[in-house]
Formats: sequence, C-alpha cells, structure tokens
Amino acid sequence: MNIREVSLAAVSALAVSGCVVAPYPYRYDRQPVYYQQQEQPADEVVVDVPPPAPYVEVVPAIPFLGAVWLGGYWGWSGGRHEWVGGRWEQPRQGYGWRQHAWVQQGGRWHLRQGGWERR
Repeated sequence: MNIREVSLAAVSALAVSGCVVAPYPYRYDRQPVYYQQQEQPADEVVVDVPPPAPYVEVVPAIPFLGAVWLGGYWGWSGGRHEWVGGRWEQPRQGYGWRQHAWVQQGGRWHLRQGGWERR
C-alpha cells in the first residue's frame, strides 16, 4: 500500500465515522413496531429499549460571544428514540448545564432530563 492509498482509506474512514444509523424497528410483516409504555409524568421517561450509540454532531460556528453549546441527546417520542439536536444558548450566571442522560435502573432505561443547575 502506498501513501496515497493509506491517505484515501483514512479520509474515507473519517467521512463515515460520523454516520450513525438508528434503524426503525419492524415486525416480520414489515409493520412499524411501537413500544407500549406505561403512563408517566411528562418530565419522566422510562422505557425498555436502550438508546442508540451517541450521535456525532457538527457544532456550528458560535453565534455570539459567550454562547454555550448544549449538546444533543436521544429523546423518546412516538414509541422510539429520536435525536434532539444540540443548540447554542446564552449562559446563566451562577448556573451550569447538566446534560440529558439515559440511566439503566432495574432493567429499564430512565431519561434524566438536562437543565440548568445552580453551582
């Protein structure tokens, strides 16, 4: 392998490394699968399905001086995981951002909501 082939392979690997595919679940009859979950408070999400691998976001240019990037996360909507993209936001004096996170407890997955927390 020469240097050109190695370089091409490295660039190709980088190009596809940011791609994450979250397949839509289907039954054998090709009908969409919607996971049934118990009624929960609007701010609490508990599901039986683990979240997909983290999605690699391209962070756009900072829109204003001092802006804080709030990274995206896998949310839950319509019976499946759905990517919620990150965003720039004005920082809050005396607060820090807690990222959304999925935590496994008792064999189920709980979405711990993100938000601003006092330091």
